Amino acid sequence: MPTVLHPPSLGHVPDIRLIAVDMDGTLLDDEKQIHDEFWPLLDELAARGIALCPASGRQFAALRRQIGRPELVYIAENGAYVVRDDTEVSSETLSLQTAHDAIRILRSAHHLDTGTVLCGKRSAYVERTDDVFLAQVHPYYARLELVDDLIGVDDEILKVAVHDFGPVEQGAGALLADVDGAVVSGEHWVDLMNPVADKGLALRHVQDSLGVTREQTMAFGDYLNDVGLLDAAHWSFAMDNAHPDVRAHARFVAPANTANGVVRTIRSVLGLEQPS
Repeated sequence: MPTVLHPPSLGHVPDIRLIAVDMDGTLLDDEKQIHDEFWPLLDELAARGIALCPASGRQFAALRRQIGRPELVYIAENGAYVVRDDTEVSSETLSLQTAHDAIRILRSAHHLDTGTVLCGKRSAYVERTDDVFLAQVHPYYARLELVDDLIGVDDEILKVAVHDFGPVEQGAGALLADVDGAVVSGEHWVDLMNPVADKGLALRHVQDSLGVTREQTMAFGDYLNDVGLLDAAHWSFAMDNAHPDVRAHARFVAPANTANGVVRTIRSVLGLEQPS
């Protein structure tokens, strides 16, 4: 597919009231940083009454730490947890039996190099404690507890997240492929959630809570766990760096995450002046 260097031209300025943005591979660059031009845009959107909604597989506490704006609506844990003004909007919890079954399956897969994160409402939990694994976990989880046994955790469970140091689609992703609610969420991550939970359902909850329609919604994503998010928005944008299936699924393609594609595209679509 040809590289997309410039935001698409729509020919008119649509009535946008809500913008949902995936984080990793979408808003964040490859160093996991937010471009400096995002912050003034965020203020401009707020002044125009346009809500921006980060939508991520990351923990809510990690999203709040990185963005720091309590007034935003946050879609966390791949849609299993939606929070606004630090108050729960919706949640889709995972049964303990399903979570425990997945943990046991992963423990038995000695041929794979994986680590498991049990994601609850209060905190995330790990029992693998080596620095190599924790370096992959800390960017996504601001609240993280080390425990002796994940099966002994007492919390409302939102997700089981698995980091596979090999290709996840052939490793942990294939291992959990027959488990209802498992979705590959990155090159090395697979998530297991309540089967009804995804970013699309979460975005519909956000739309309902704000009184916004699908036709007034933009969404940006790059990976397979973003398909539902894009489906819930009339103005759907895959990043130029997106998984081929996601890129083919979206109505439009935005410049890559490394080219500040989200900010540039929002400004272009809304007719806002591009930063010099």
